Order: sequence, then C-alpha cells, then structure tokens
Amino acid sequence: MQEVYRLTRRVAGSNASVLVLGETGVGKELIAGAVHQLSHRSGGPFVRVNCGALSESLLESELFGHVRGAYTGAVANRAGRFEAAHGGTIFLDEINSTSLTLQVKLLRVLQEKEFEKVGDTTTLQTDVRVIAASNCDLMQSVRAGDFREDLYWRLNVVPIEIPPLRRRQSDIPALVTHFLEYYNEVNDRYVVHMGDGTLDALKSYHWPGNVRELQNYIERAVVMSETDELSVSLLPDCVTNDQAPIGVNIKSVDVDSLTRDVVMQGLSDAGSDADDVHSMIVDRVERELIAQVLAACRGVQTQAASRLGINRNTLHKKIKQYGLDEIDSNASDS
Repeated sequence: MQEVYRLTRRVAGSNASVLVLGETGVGKELIAGAVHQLSHRSGGPFVRVNCGALSESLLESELFGHVRGAYTGAVANRAGRFEAAHGGTIFLDEINSTSLTLQVKLLRVLQEKEFEKVGDTTTLQTDVRVIAASNCDLMQSVRAGDFREDLYWRLNVVPIEIPPLRRRQSDIPALVTHFLEYYNEVNDRYVVHMGDGTLDALKSYHWPGNVRELQNYIERAVVMSETDELSVSLLPDCVTNDQAPIGVNIKSVDVDSLTRDVVMQGLSDAGSDADDVHSMIVDRVERELIAQVLAACRGVQTQAASRLGINRNTLHKKIKQYGLDEIDSNASDS
C-alpha cells in the first residue's frame, strides 16, 4: 500500500490518464478521489460514472449527453458527464463493462478531447482528466476481443494496482479502528475494546469482499454489541468458522493473481530466514492439487495421472510422499 500511496502522490501532479486495478471492494474510488484532490484540478468537479450500472445506450447518453428528440424519452437537451467534468476529473468505474462501440468514442475523447452529444452533430471540446478502474484483468479482455487494445494503452498510462485485503493483513487493525470510530459516532455507540481472539480471527479470514466486507462487519458489530467490546461472537460465521457468506460466490479474478497471493502468503509465513521455501510452498500446492485430482477421479491413478500430465509411477511415488494413500484405497486400479 505504501507503493500505491507513492504512485498516487506522484501521478496526481500530472494530467496523465490513470488506470486503477483491483478486486471489488479494495477502494479504487478512494484512490481516484485522492488523485483528484492532490492534483491542480482539485478545485474542479470530480464526476463518478459506474459504467457497469447502465445499458450501452443509456451509458452513452450519460457520458456525452443528448439533445431533445435524440431517442424516445429525450424530451429536453441534457449535458453529459464529460461536459459536467470540464476542468476537473471523471472517474469511469468498471470500464471493462463498456461495449466496443462505446470504447471507440471514449478513445476519441482521450485522444482528441472532443465529442458529440447523442443525436447532435456539433462537436464539443472538453478539458478533463480521465481515471478509469477495472476489477478484472483488462489485458485478458483485450486478448479475448472484448476490449480495444488501443483504448487499453491510452488508459494504462499510469497503472495503480491495489492489493486485496488478504495480502495486507497488517492493515486490518488500523482499518478496524477507523471503522469503529466512524460507526460509533454514526450510531451513538461506544464500542472501543477488542475482545480476545477478535483480531486473530479477522486476520486469518480470506476477505473475498475486501475492505468493503470488513467495513460491513464492523458496522454490524457496532450495531449489535450490547457492551463496549468488539467480541468474536459479534463476527459472522464466515469469519470465525471460515464458511462462505450466504449468497456469496467466492472466486478470485484469475489463477495468476491467486498464485501470486499464495506465494506471498507462504513467504510471509516462512519468514525472511527460512531456507527451504520451495518445499514449504510448492510441495503444499502440489499435494493439494494431487489430492483434489485424485478425489475427482475417484482414486483411479491412471485417470488422475493423465489429467496431471505425469506417468502413473511418478504419481504413485508422490501419493506415498504426501501420504495420500487413503484417497485411492478403494480404487480398482490402485
């Protein structure tokens, strides 16, 4: 996060486009707001647009405005967000949700600083700084043909990647303190003490919803607490028992991000003086992979070896090495 702060301060003094990357709930809008407030445009407007919340036609009108009669329901001229953000900053959240057609028009605004309202032929000029955000890997979207490569490079002048909360557990105590102070004041409560094991439970949780999820749980705890203590009993089961929250599908943005998180967590657990970090991390991942593939193949080693891309003798040795004999004890070919 110190690198995030350094980049934020550094880029704020320029007019360069910024691409804020990170999972949902990490605080991308806060970073965008900080870039604006630290810039020479801070006296101008900071206009937010959630590109994923509107259909293509409505989003185009929202961004560029429209003239009367441009479409059914357009009963009067309307200024768009780019016009409203003149002299300031526009924040395009979930930029990955835009269509290829709209991306062409966004590229023109970025390059030429001009646009037309929907249903109009008059070209308007705009002086606006663009900050975009995405909760997915935009380069993967480019490869898949869902996002224009030229727009990607125009937006990605200065990328700022915000790490998920599970990769910055040392931030949790400060965040908890902040949210306690805020929700105590909002709800006229006095929950100021931390119960035994509360911080440990919060630090060991994987936080699929990131900081927004933590904020939600602290607000709930403040509201439900009958004392001045934030106890473990006030935390939801998903935190204390590592169960999935109701209605939440836990998934990460991609395998590469998950792999990086696993390695960073493994290195952190091992400590700076550890020598055999390869076996401590890679062996544990390999054991879990073999165990899950064996279970999926009902213990049939021939099938499991084929899926893993190794020969059966090698798999048999690894099963013995990792103590996985029980998984395939009832398989017909084991």
